[in-house]
Order: sequence, then structure tokens, then C-alpha cells
Amino acid sequence: MVRERFVAPGPDVAVYVISVAAQLTGLHPQTLRTYERLGLVTPGRTVGGGRRYSHHDIERLREIADLTSVGIGIEGVRRILDLQNRVSALAHRNEELEAELAASREALRRARARRTDAVLPPVPNKLPV
Repeated sequence: MVRERFVAPGPDVAVYVISVAAQLTGLHPQTLRTYERLGLVTPGRTVGGGRRYSHHDIERLREIADLTSVGIGIEGVRRILDLQNRVSALAHRNEELEAELAASREALRRARARRTDAVLPPVPNKLPV
């Protein structure tokens, strides 16, 4: 009999039932339901409707618990999480734009190297470095 190699689920795979999620986060199951109702976390659902939390959900719940434990209200937590998501998205977009700029600069460099027309002087690069 050949055994298949075990592969751990990814961080976004919903595998933890609510009782395990509560234990891992130190929160009461009712608190997890409240956070779901408020839209702070969105666990997966089984066919029967049971909640399943992913590792990513657990980390988010721990972050919410940390923020509320220092006195930040739920709306403040919501705003902080929203801003963190926006910063992350902007950082990713910035990386994309930097890569696009580098590719454009390289294409320009290659085009200049192929230029055989000596009549026109090369156009200076006015892009910020």
C-alpha cells in the first residue's frame, strides 16, 4: 500500500472548528460569533453551516484581541485593520509599479543602444530615479 505524503493545509484553508479557534485565540466562542457578525472576520462554512477558521483567521482574531486588550474599541479595531489592508495593498501596487518602471527603463536603454540615427542627439532621461 502506497501512502500519500501529508501536505499541511495553507494559511487560508478553513480547518479549525469554533471551539479550537476559541482555544487558540483565548477568546470565547460567542466573541468569535460577534466578530463575525460585525464583519471583522469571515470564517468558512461547512455544508451543514458550521464555522471553520483558517490560520489567517486565527492570526486576525489574535490581533483583534491584542488591540481590544489595550482599550481600543471595535470601531477603532475595524479602522486599524482597514488601514493595514490598504497599506498592504498600496505596498504591493508600489512593487508592481517599480518593476514596471525598471522594465520601461531597460527597454529604453536597449532602444537607445540600437539607435543608429546619429543626427538626433539622445533624449535625456527625465524620469525620477
